[in-house]
Amino acid sequence: MIVSVVMYAFVYGWQYAVGFVGLIFVHEMGHYLAAKQKGLDVGVPVFIPFVGAWIALKEMPHDAEMEAYIGFAGPLVGTVGALACYFAAREWNSALLLAISYSGFFLNLFNLIPVPPLDGGRITAVLSPRIWLLGLPILVAMFIYHPNPMLVIIAILAIPQVWRSFKTNEDSLTEQEYYDVPLEKKIMYGTYYLALLIFLAMMVDGVHQLLPMR
Repeated sequence: MIVSVVMYAFVYGWQYAVGFVGLIFVHEMGHYLAAKQKGLDVGVPVFIPFVGAWIALKEMPHDAEMEAYIGFAGPLVGTVGALACYFAAREWNSALLLAISYSGFFLNLFNLIPVPPLDGGRITAVLSPRIWLLGLPILVAMFIYHPNPMLVIIAILAIPQVWRSFKTNEDSLTEQEYYDVPLEKKIMYGTYYLALLIFLAMMVDGVHQLLPMR
């Protein structure tokens, strides 16, 4: 985490670096606390500069609903952290905090793309893993609009899992048990997912318009 702050500081300045990495930490702690709440053995967040961070699940979720619960907790808690920066920015008229809040909103919105290994892929798996197919065109569109090696890495990691979701044996008892989630739970997670997605999209657009042009 400290190394990430130092590396970001060289590019964006130490104040922004501390705030941005802090929001990543808040996001990951959402996953961490949710996993702990579900009784899973989990390690503390691990950071890699310019890549991000993740928690090491030493014990995998028992079913798709548990995976969705843990996956949703990161963007939800991360959004709360970004909102705190946003309100502080408006209260103190701080362009720095506004920029940090924008990065936080965008980070959590990006993570909701419905493709593994992003959080959106883990959440939408509770509905059907085949929804992941929708996430790949989004990654391609983002790469065309703003080329970034990280998008290529995510796509490389995602393609085998997306392909596996179509090759899965529907008669597999293990698969059936893992994705056997009550309809009301699917509706609940689908509603929460769409609500957070819409909210973050609105905040990203709104805060972007408030940022001072340089």
